[in-house]
Amino acid sequence: MSNCRSAFLLPICLLLFSIPFVHAESKGGTPPAVSRTVLKNGLSVILVEENKAPVVTFQVWYKVGSRNERIGKTGLSHLLEHMMFKGTSLHGKGEFSRIVAKNGGTENAFTGNDYTAYFENFAANQIDLSLELESDRMQNLLIDPTEFGLEMEVVKEERRSRTDDDPYSSLVETLYATAFLVHPYHNPIIGWMDDINDLSRDDAYQHYKQYYQPNNATVVIAGDFKSETLLPKVVALFEKIPQGVNPNPKMPIEPPQRGERRAIVKREAQLPYIFMGFHTPNYKNPDTYPLSVLAGILSSGKSSRLYKALVYQQQLALDAGGQYEDLTTDPDLFYFYGTPRPGVSLEAVEAALNAEIKRLQADKVTDTELTKVQNQIEASFVFGADSNFARAMQIGRAETVGAGYDYVTHYVENIRKVTADDIQRVAQEYLIEDQKSVGMLIPKPKKEF
Repeated sequence: MSNCRSAFLLPICLLLFSIPFVHAESKGGTPPAVSRTVLKNGLSVILVEENKAPVVTFQVWYKVGSRNERIGKTGLSHLLEHMMFKGTSLHGKGEFSRIVAKNGGTENAFTGNDYTAYFENFAANQIDLSLELESDRMQNLLIDPTEFGLEMEVVKEERRSRTDDDPYSSLVETLYATAFLVHPYHNPIIGWMDDINDLSRDDAYQHYKQYYQPNNATVVIAGDFKSETLLPKVVALFEKIPQGVNPNPKMPIEPPQRGERRAIVKREAQLPYIFMGFHTPNYKNPDTYPLSVLAGILSSGKSSRLYKALVYQQQLALDAGGQYEDLTTDPDLFYFYGTPRPGVSLEAVEAALNAEIKRLQADKVTDTELTKVQNQIEASFVFGADSNFARAMQIGRAETVGAGYDYVTHYVENIRKVTADDIQRVAQEYLIEDQKSVGMLIPKPKKEF
């Protein structure tokens, strides 16, 4: 079980933040059959029939994450994710995981800003177990007060180890709190420690009843099955779950940033670090495609501009890169980072990062560089689509944030339409000082005891 905010946390976060899915050919030379059905209670069901191997992945995505929490109750979605493994009226504590393991499967869950998702991977002939287990805990979760108290301590320790005791994650948390003043992206997914301390069993139960409704969820199943056989089983188990009241989707709108913001974190750390973010649009804006290509040019691997310039050529940094977030419910950040080499100042690395951004704004990328990155994006699609699990993850994420399956289906063709003029234009429009927030980690000497 994990929570995701940045590339510094867990491998599953890297999968979620990678490039979305495109059709891959199955053994017959045709794309996998994909169908979308909305049940009478509002549950969306997407079936991806891919018969090349006798395995299947089952995922259920709920439209609830840290975005849906208010100050004073942060961390609630992530804590509830933990409680979803603590038993229902039909299956007691730990029984969910034991049943999955006994039948040769694997399972886990994760919480993000915009969603909470659960998954199982099974041999194809065990898919009925996922249907029964997930339909059960969608409606019958028991939140025992004692178990809640114990799990709250587990989450607090998770926060200590991953954020409070990690100066780099602490800087990322501070940067987001600086960049977002009003919108809930201000808050860490795991929650602020004082808020976690004050959460109650009733808080978790009300959160469950409000958001864990079939009309607020998407089920994605990918693998070796026949849709005409599987869909009636899904309907039989899930459609009888009563539809709930649709959660209020209204969120506070982040006001325009009108000047650079800075945050300094002084912590015991081995090396300094810089993390900077620019407010950029999400998938709802067609500029998402040139921004995605721009991200590849600047930060996709060791041949990218940032890595070549800062690490290889100028030898200012040990690493350098960035990430553009497009598949988010609300606009997020295009961020950059760098770790100075020993003896190199944060200011020198910041200046080098800014210089590479200004170079993109001043001069168009070459046709060779543009084609290379477009090819990299398409290759990532092809390799990613070879996994049922990764394919289902990308579909589930796109559906949950509101982009929908069509967005990922047509992603590559839209990336191919991006021109050098487009890249220069979005660099000039979005990567500007007034929309930038900068965080710096300044190491402090280790205390002697």
